[in-house]
Amino acid sequence: MADQLSHIDAQGRAQMVDVSTKEDTRRVAVAAGRVRMRPETAALIRGDAIAKGDVLTVAKVAGILAAKQAAALIPMCHPLLLMDVRVDLETGEDAVEITASVTTIGKTGAEMEALTAVSTAALTIYDMCKAVDKGMILENIRLVHKEGGKSSLK
Repeated sequence: MADQLSHIDAQGRAQMVDVSTKEDTRRVAVAAGRVRMRPETAALIRGDAIAKGDVLTVAKVAGILAAKQAAALIPMCHPLLLMDVRVDLETGEDAVEITASVTTIGKTGAEMEALTAVSTAALTIYDMCKAVDKGMILENIRLVHKEGGKSSLK
């Protein structure tokens, strides 16, 4: 049945999907999100004036590390050998835009790793800036591109 959830068995119990019969292919996933904040907070980030340190560098490293740990955090996520992880952060007038790209060669896609990278980078920004802006909002975290395997999202 095509509309059945792949992580649910016939009895309705959670299961890990068996990908052993799938072909290894190059797979890429790109996720994005944003941390909305007061313009004054964004200015502090741009000026490297947050007391906890260089927000953008720490968030970038946190995102990369998180992508590599997605399978340890998400129960049904397959561990992947990641070939490339990129986390880009752009500080605008009142937000930091986050984009993460993950590439692997394997039997399953890297969507969870890309989404985990964006989410963790956003949480890191929040953690480092919460002393000056408790009203920040993490928003619009989503998959924006996927390639490899049978399906693609563009």
